[in-house]
Amino acid sequence: MAKIIVSFARIIVGFLFVISGLIKLNDPVGFSFKLEEYFSPSVLNLEFLSPHALGIAIFVVIFETVLGVMLLLGYKRKFTVWSLLLMIIFFTFLTFYSAYFNKVTDCGCFGDAIKLTPWESFFKDVILLLLILILFFKRKYISKFSFAGIGTFVALILCIGYVYYVYNHLPVVDFRPYKIGANIPAGMEIPEDAPQAVYEYQWKFNIDGNEKVITTTGDYPKVDGEFIGVETELLQKGYEPPIHDFTMELDGTDYTEEIMNRDRVLVIVSRNIEEANEEGLEKMESILKEAKENDISVIGLSASSSEQLAPYKQKYNLDIDFYFCDLTTVKTIVRSNPALLELQNGTITQKLHFNDVEELKFNK
Repeated sequence: MAKIIVSFARIIVGFLFVISGLIKLNDPVGFSFKLEEYFSPSVLNLEFLSPHALGIAIFVVIFETVLGVMLLLGYKRKFTVWSLLLMIIFFTFLTFYSAYFNKVTDCGCFGDAIKLTPWESFFKDVILLLLILILFFKRKYISKFSFAGIGTFVALILCIGYVYYVYNHLPVVDFRPYKIGANIPAGMEIPEDAPQAVYEYQWKFNIDGNEKVITTTGDYPKVDGEFIGVETELLQKGYEPPIHDFTMELDGTDYTEEIMNRDRVLVIVSRNIEEANEEGLEKMESILKEAKENDISVIGLSASSSEQLAPYKQKYNLDIDFYFCDLTTVKTIVRSNPALLELQNGTITQKLHFNDVEELKFNK
């Protein structure tokens, strides 16, 4: 019976670690953004780690994936179960902290592929912790495959090669709402029958010299008394469209609708122009020149201010309007900095890392 239980736990834990690792391995830059959120002053207050978020993200996703493979193959049992146990204890604490104090609304366990609420993430980790404890105390029942060492080495090399590729290009599988083929205006629509947010209102009144609280779900209570104040609590979130907080503003004016209606427009995207790759910006200069020769409209999109953008526009001859968009949204749109998008009536038809802009198809 013990062998059966261990085999069950081994398969579940191993595959979950491999799947979770591969999803994040597909998008290490996105995972680094999630780590930066955890390192922020409002969460763990570990800002000194933020500059190293990408390196930490790459190490963690490779280690997580290879650990899952090692468990499935039975390689280095003691090291594997100890590593799994320490990781899951840390993750369980982190997800509980995030859920209880409402610090991070999405743990990022499965990247953008599977969204979990903080409490769902915590209970998932609790189950994993119980399964890993079984493996820890019954590790003698974890059998080893004859090719375990070679299999682990191959898995490590493949993980390193894959993460190198997606970092220098773009995620092979795009789970975000801004993938090629997605229509941005359609992604922002809210269905008529979409669930509405539900709030609880706690109204405070002075009634006959005593403070009383009356709770409703929105209506102002019919009370004879002096109104003091009201506190609001969200009981149930309403429908949130896949694409939200997307704007294209210039000098305080929103041009989103106008740009979404253009037949064709190229968008040079830079989440933070001061952190943009210089070689990438030089390539954008060449793209802009070629686009003008082909009579194609080109604009910019960035979370940087006009003052920050000015010296870079001059240095790289980027004589175009850069529209402002929220930093988190720009990070979500594309992982490369800079990058290139092609929009046709609001639909993303091409999306390229700065290393791949030579593949842009001008004549379509």
